[in-house]
Amino acid sequence: MEYKDYYQIMGIARDASQDDIKNAYRKLARKYHPDVSKEPDAEARFKEIGEANEVLKDPEKRAAYDRLGTRWKSGQEFQPPPEWDQGFEFHGGGFSQATSQFSSFFESLFGRTQHSRQYHDQGFHLRGEDSRAKISISLEDSFQGGVRSLTLQHTEPGPDGRPRIRERTLNVRIPKGIQQGQHIRLTGQGSPGAGGGKAGDLYLEITFRPHPFFRVEGRDIFLDLPVAPWEAALGATISAPTPAGTVDLKIPAGSRSGQKLRLKGRGIPGTSPGDLYVILQIVLPPADSEPARGFYREMEQKFPFNPRAKMHT
Repeated sequence: MEYKDYYQIMGIARDASQDDIKNAYRKLARKYHPDVSKEPDAEARFKEIGEANEVLKDPEKRAAYDRLGTRWKSGQEFQPPPEWDQGFEFHGGGFSQATSQFSSFFESLFGRTQHSRQYHDQGFHLRGEDSRAKISISLEDSFQGGVRSLTLQHTEPGPDGRPRIRERTLNVRIPKGIQQGQHIRLTGQGSPGAGGGKAGDLYLEITFRPHPFFRVEGRDIFLDLPVAPWEAALGATISAPTPAGTVDLKIPAGSRSGQKLRLKGRGIPGTSPGDLYVILQIVLPPADSEPARGFYREMEQKFPFNPRAKMHT
């Protein structure tokens, strides 16, 4: 996927005002409109300009796009930086064009969001737009639940028309057992309504921060556990970490590297809790001293062992 420099596409500076963006789009749209343009790449350029305009004309999407930084070059291979949009609040998200025609770069950042503005059945009251944001919690937060203080960023127009970032802090109850990708709905915390209409809601999408030990798949948790060769060969009972604390884990004699042990019900809590899978990783002691090297030479002499025996034809 290629990075797209929307400012370069529209021929404007990164500090351009919203009026500058509007004027640039009008000029380019007239030049490359497929119905009137004689340029050979008019249709492709027209779509590209429309995509750039959809982002830069919207203060929130522009501010979010600017968070990617300036180190990227147009056409460069691109992957969104991890958690680039964490804690950034988007309101509504409607687009004036069908997002299906936009590039994979656009879709990787903004998806195919639809308008969420809603009207009341009676009168002229306008319900506020719903907001959405991704928040990052620890795996332990899902195990324990509880109230967390979260700071969200949103944009508002500055005096020069450029979007400026503001922050607000909310106390959010994290349900015990919440999974990655699930949402927490905060009623009335979205955009305010018009004409006395109710405020929209705020939807927080849950992601887990990277953990130094555990990986998560649905409700199941995976742990790569280092074990010594003698623990694997002879069997042992060792302490193993879990998100809820350490447990005594029995290593069967004759265990292999990569062998998977299942701790039932020790995954993410729920009506049907997940499991914790411990994957054994046999780690060899380093031969970093003469006694250690001597021990390995002694093993070489005493063990009639060829790890590649089954590879011979």
